[in-house]
Parts: sequence; C-alpha cells; structure tokens
Amino acid sequence: MSEPRYPGGPDGPDGPDDPEHSTRRLPVVAPEPLGPERNASSSTYRPVPAAEEPVRGRAGRFWSARRVPAALLALVVLGASGLFLYDVAAVRADHPAMRWRRSLADGLAERSLDDVWVLTGAGIAAALGLWLLLLALTPGLRSLLTMSRRHGGVHAALDRTAAALVLRDRAQEVSGVQSVRVRSGRRKAAVRAVSHFRELGEVRADLESALTTAIAELGLAKPPKLTVRVHRAARKG
Repeated sequence: MSEPRYPGGPDGPDGPDDPEHSTRRLPVVAPEPLGPERNASSSTYRPVPAAEEPVRGRAGRFWSARRVPAALLALVVLGASGLFLYDVAAVRADHPAMRWRRSLADGLAERSLDDVWVLTGAGIAAALGLWLLLLALTPGLRSLLTMSRRHGGVHAALDRTAAALVLRDRAQEVSGVQSVRVRSGRRKAAVRAVSHFRELGEVRADLESALTTAIAELGLAKPPKLTVRVHRAARKG
C-alpha cells in the first residue's frame, strides 16, 4: 500500500502536522471552581474563614449631639453678652446706661434675698442649670436599642419602632392571634394580643416562645423583658 502524499511533504501546509488537519487533542482550559478561595502561592484551596466570635466588651448607648439645646443656649448667651457689652461701651463713652439695666440694678439693691421674685428667679436659673447638666451627662437617643458588638469597630443600634414591628409580625404568625399591639421600650417589651379561637393559655405560651426567640434573634446588647397579655375578642351584638 502506498503512503498518502501531502503537498509540501509531511510537514507541509496540508500535512498531518498541520493544525487544521491534525487529529490530536488540544489542551482545554477549564474554569476554576467557585466557592473556596484559591491560594495564589499553592495549588491547594484555602477554606472560607468561619464567622468571627462576638467581640467581648460593653456595647454603650449612642450619645445625642444635643444640637437644639446647645443652639438655644448659645443664642441666649450671645444675645445677653452682646447687650451688656453694648451698654458698658456706651457708659464708657459718656452715654447714659440703658433704663432696663438701671431698673434691674436698683431692684436688686432694694430687694432682700428672701424676696419672692428673687427666690423665683433663682429657682428658674437653678432648674435651667440642672436641665443643662442632665442633658450633658445623659446619652439621650432613647429610641435606639444598642445591638451587641460582634465585629470590632462596628457599633450598631436598632430603632425601637422597627423592633416593635418585627415582634408584631412574629406574633401575628401564631395560630389563634387575631390582632396584636406591641410597645417596645429599652427595658421592657409589652405585647397585648387578641385571640379569636384556641385556649388563651395555649396562645400565650406559643406567643411567649415565638417572641422570646424573636428577641434573641434581634441581637440586642440588653434584650428587653417580655410581658404578654392575651384576651378574648369581644363578641359583636
């Protein structure tokens, strides 16, 4: 049998080694599998790291900026100091003092310390001072519930209204609950439900179980104490 002839020889353009006519298997580049992260320095796969452990430490409350009280106090102090400064400058320029300042000075000179108006003014000033100290020493933002810290550098909070909505939706999934009202506070979550069938004790037990799980799933630093009240729906007619 004669061998097949190819123009240009075995290695020619039509030879068996020509890529267009070769029957050899070409290398196939397969895509890398998804999922675990591939280590660039080796051919092995590095598993996905497990979830981080909760950060130990106290999750403090958020502090309010107190912009409105600070702005009001700054305006009052600025207005009073500007008025007194203008009057003092006018007196230094050989102009008479304002009538209100002369009346105030004469009244304070004539009235004793046990006078009603003096005690009233002192009480108002003391109350305003205590109010400002209270604002400065308390964090405020009582509508935010601080969440537990699970990652370093992350400080999160949940709005009380959102927490109440979550508990309400979870309570409405309980069999026998017709309607429910939830009031979520910083230390207490009060739930009042109306049941239209099933025994009240069974409905209350299911509500307490479901809501206790829901509160734990919220991830709050200080979970509120749960109180559940269930009563029968009023009969019409």
